[in-house]
Amino acid sequence: MTMHMQIDRKLTEFPRIRLMTEVTPVERMNRMSDRLGIDLWLKRDDLTGLSFGGNKTRQLEFYFGEALHQKADTVLITGAVQSNFVRTAAAAAARLGMTSVLQLEERVPGMGPAYYRSGNVLLAQILGAEHMHFPVGEDEVGADNALHDHAARLRAEGRTPYVIHLGVDHPPLGALGYVQGGAELADQMAEFDVAVVPSGSGATHGGFLTGLRLSGHGAQVYGICVRRDQTQQKARMEKVLGKLAALMGFDPALVKEDIHVWDGALAPGYGQIGDRTRTALELMARTEGIFLDPVYTAKTFAGLLGLLDSGAIRKGQKVVMLHTGGLPALFGYQDQLEPT
Repeated sequence: MTMHMQIDRKLTEFPRIRLMTEVTPVERMNRMSDRLGIDLWLKRDDLTGLSFGGNKTRQLEFYFGEALHQKADTVLITGAVQSNFVRTAAAAAARLGMTSVLQLEERVPGMGPAYYRSGNVLLAQILGAEHMHFPVGEDEVGADNALHDHAARLRAEGRTPYVIHLGVDHPPLGALGYVQGGAELADQMAEFDVAVVPSGSGATHGGFLTGLRLSGHGAQVYGICVRRDQTQQKARMEKVLGKLAALMGFDPALVKEDIHVWDGALAPGYGQIGDRTRTALELMARTEGIFLDPVYTAKTFAGLLGLLDSGAIRKGQKVVMLHTGGLPALFGYQDQLEPT
């Protein structure tokens, strides 16, 4: 039995509903590899299939599995205005005949009308999602509590709600999707030196690292900070990995010493386009014809470039970057991305 099969067997202990189209491909970036002097590959999780794809599909397989296990008819979730997570949750709910309630938080200051009307906002409206507003952008506990308050009102109406939590103190069910994703990559590529992934909530980064390590793969994994500085993010990752280890029943020491985060592309903040982000986004588009989103993947690629400049990634190494999708958000950033 392969390590991947053993991981799959462990994951069958958790309720899960299949939302992925198929195993996502790994694709070599030939021109970018020549340009950067590394052997660069993308793990194409922008091609997960559901509702413009993206990494959240993997996570939602386990959240919706648990929701259906609890016989829920309504799912509540919170995120930024242009959140890919809430858009994909609305699509999953539609596919499964459930109602979705999306709480949109004010995380990104100074945005124009397109940010509030286009991209993921428009798609969620087409999907028929119900919407709530949360005026604070950096209060995960408050945002989760607001969802629970609304869930209580729904129960009083006879509905059966399920809350997908944002806060780090809850079991990271979504990370299970990336345990499977990391194992999937280990099966696809037996040898590579470095993986570069976005690091926000910690579910994708933590699950991916865990999946590789449980598969026996020792590649260095760098999480590129998209929301917090590296001191805050490292502390968050320790919590996420501790809870994931408890959830799956493995020794957290297997992964906790391998937390590497980098925040050099974070400025000027979450969901905001700095010079590094814009340069990375345009470089990938103009070199490989592949779009990156301004919130996660462009910052991730900017991080990869920064790690290469610093020598943390060395010339000639084989590097895999996780492309987490999120492309509808591009249209919400039209004002910032139009040529000046």
